[in-house]
Amino acid sequence: MKITVIGAGNMGGAIVRGLVAQNAVAAENITVTAAHASTLDKLKKACGQGLNTTTDNAEAVAGADVIILAVKPWLLLGVLEEIAPRIAFREQVIVSVAAGVSLSQIDSTLQRYSSDRVIFRAIPNTAISVAASTTLLCRGDNATDKEVELVNAVFKPLGTVVELPESRLNAAIAVTSCGIAYVMRFVRATVEGAVELGLSPDQALGLCIDTLAGTSALLGKNGSHPEAEIDKVTTPGGLTIRGLNAMEEAGFSQSVIKGLRASLPSKD
Repeated sequence: MKITVIGAGNMGGAIVRGLVAQNAVAAENITVTAAHASTLDKLKKACGQGLNTTTDNAEAVAGADVIILAVKPWLLLGVLEEIAPRIAFREQVIVSVAAGVSLSQIDSTLQRYSSDRVIFRAIPNTAISVAASTTLLCRGDNATDKEVELVNAVFKPLGTVVELPESRLNAAIAVTSCGIAYVMRFVRATVEGAVELGLSPDQALGLCIDTLAGTSALLGKNGSHPEAEIDKVTTPGGLTIRGLNAMEEAGFSQSVIKGLRASLPSKD
């Protein structure tokens, strides 16, 4: 499989580094672009000299099986216009990782070039940098199961892939992409509270990370419901239920729900 990544910023660079590090795609089968050669030089040092780099987006798409558009959302449609004349639409799959640009917007930009457009939206989160992303995947109308498998082959080595209809994408982004920040804020608060109780910051952070890993295993591997696991540690009159009630009195659950709601794009 040959891949072209248009854009070597935080997300594009993380995808390239991850694919090479996981031995999912050889560096010589990846072409990556950036506006500045210095950005590409840094990426080449990280991934090896076999990586193909160029500042010419249109040149970069030649021969790729998958073209990943990893530019800022406000640049995406302009980049599409730039590369569209060079895309072999019957042979190449286009994947946008830009949040906020819909499949219909991409499709409308490309419609005058071909009727055989195969497009996807893939929204990883920042854990892609450690091959632990939850990548959300939406397929365009022309995409077949075979082409879904091809895109999965790109992103599955970098974490998990969840396919869903685009109508649910923004809600899922609130959980997977924005959600990383929300969990980090919980971790920060936990560390601050634990330091007040007498632990060192390093001890508190380590214990919190281990607890998060154990919680994830209980929910994911056991298929448990959160409330069932909470019941196991909330003995009558015990300390845990006192702590939970204090958090709820301070608005813990409602704060999380309000935060998720606020993460959705405005309908104005």
